[in-house]
Amino acid sequence: MSSPTVVVLDYGSGNVHSVAQALEVAGARVSLTSDRSAVRNADGLIVPGVGAFDAVMKQLNAVGAHQMIEQRLVASKPVMGICVGLQVMFDSGVEHGIETEGLAQWPGVVEKLDAPMLPHIGWNTIDAAQDSVLFQGVASERFYFVHSYGVLSFPELGGGAFATPKVSWGEYGSRFVAAVENGPLSATQFHPEKSGQAGIQLLTNWIQSF
Repeated sequence: MSSPTVVVLDYGSGNVHSVAQALEVAGARVSLTSDRSAVRNADGLIVPGVGAFDAVMKQLNAVGAHQMIEQRLVASKPVMGICVGLQVMFDSGVEHGIETEGLAQWPGVVEKLDAPMLPHIGWNTIDAAQDSVLFQGVASERFYFVHSYGVLSFPELGGGAFATPKVSWGEYGSRFVAAVENGPLSATQFHPEKSGQAGIQLLTNWIQSF
């Protein structure tokens, strides 16, 4: 059986090559592109993100990412966001007093973490959602975070197009969303590609769920 194909959306984000390498270790055939046909036809799509919410949204909008992601989700084809790639899946982000519209796949606002020292950099545990697919075998492991902003609350959802989202949490000064699994759409606030063997296993779990 051939390896599944995964596109890492290449829209100007800085961590695409390390993500691609980690996905290859996890068993995928990887391409870096924003070509609509390649994005549509791949088994999986990764939406990476580094930097400010507003800047990432401008770059995503420039390549028509919203439409490409929406098209995949309607067809129940897997999409996974990483770091700011998680944040942009929410309604909006507020940084330095500026509110920017996100992709609005989930309700919620990305805001500054309530912590004595920012950014949150380094290894941290997560409180994995019950029956999580992503965290099978690695729920007790540590993952690598680099962020000053996050989603501090997630409403109870259910009865929509997909099953009730599985939300995993982290804590740094305050509780924040560390990962979401919602039908074909998944995302992590931490960087699996920088999280050693635990991160590779998480990506393997995602790939094997296709």
